[in-house]
Amino acid sequence: MRLLVLGGTEFVGRAVVEAALGRGWEVTAFHRGRHQAPPGTRVLIGDRTADGGLAALAEGDWDAVVDTWSAAPRAVLEAARLLRGRAGRYAYVSSRSVYAWPWPAGAGEDAPVVEGAADAGATEYARDKRGGELAVLETFGADRSLLVRAGLILGPYENVGRLPWWLDQVARGGPVLAPGPRDLPIQYIDARDLADWLLGALEQELSGPYDMVSPPGHTTMGALLDACVAATGADAELCWAEPERILDAGIEPWTELPVWVPPGGEMYDAVHRAGVGRALATGLVCRPVTETVEDTWRWLTAIGGTAPRRPDRVTPRLAPEVAAKVLAGLREGVPGTTPREGASGQ
Repeated sequence: MRLLVLGGTEFVGRAVVEAALGRGWEVTAFHRGRHQAPPGTRVLIGDRTADGGLAALAEGDWDAVVDTWSAAPRAVLEAARLLRGRAGRYAYVSSRSVYAWPWPAGAGEDAPVVEGAADAGATEYARDKRGGELAVLETFGADRSLLVRAGLILGPYENVGRLPWWLDQVARGGPVLAPGPRDLPIQYIDARDLADWLLGALEQELSGPYDMVSPPGHTTMGALLDACVAATGADAELCWAEPERILDAGIEPWTELPVWVPPGGEMYDAVHRAGVGRALATGLVCRPVTETVEDTWRWLTAIGGTAPRRPDRVTPRLAPEVAAKVLAGLREGVPGTTPREGASGQ
């Protein structure tokens, strides 16, 4: 299989390249040259946002293209138009954010989506991703387009700062504010599991949209943080706080405490109660949370302990004094209070 990856040097794109190379595929990565592609990759350099930036793609034929673009949809449209007659299928790594809010618990790929435009400039994340989907559909048609609507993505090479943030908190040792309940079910997808499913889908010539996240209840918040303690070997104490205590402290779920969303309500249903029946029926296999955490920690330590960060993503940030105040309340046995109206982070 001859595969072209637009990007291919960071996080999901890199996971796709490594997985394809592992299958013995012939892999070409088109990127800006800011990072090294995995060994064995044929490299084409160009900037798809610049005039003439796709020139390196003017020649060549591929069985499939994988595109992870997250900004202006017109960049997807221009690449797809250029490659239309020289690539068999086009897989676009989209997002579950394309669904119109609120996302019903257990909803699948037929849920309503936001508006978007294939030829639009950058607007906001959900509309940009939907525009990217429309660009692929317009150019390659529904039968040759694969739309991978990913949920929360974790794993080695993460450049968003979610699992690396938790590993950093735990690695420092001492008391760590752990948002409960401990047995709260959570969903995510390891980037490598996403990559393996995507390549298998290309081999099967699948088309259409697929939600891409682990099955509901794949793991829990407690299992995730326990795995962080075990992987780092740190002398850390997980101090579990009930959701009401977290919210009453003004702490924002998801952004200030990555991954975590309090149970009940629209936000939890959207993030951690997705239906993924289509993906499971077509070969999705999700590795244990311990493997995802251990491998991410191994990668982090190999690069010096500081994960790269995408400039277009919100950096998780919890003020130490806020965390310390909640921890002090837990130690002193101060009861949690009712959360303020609107403090759910939705």
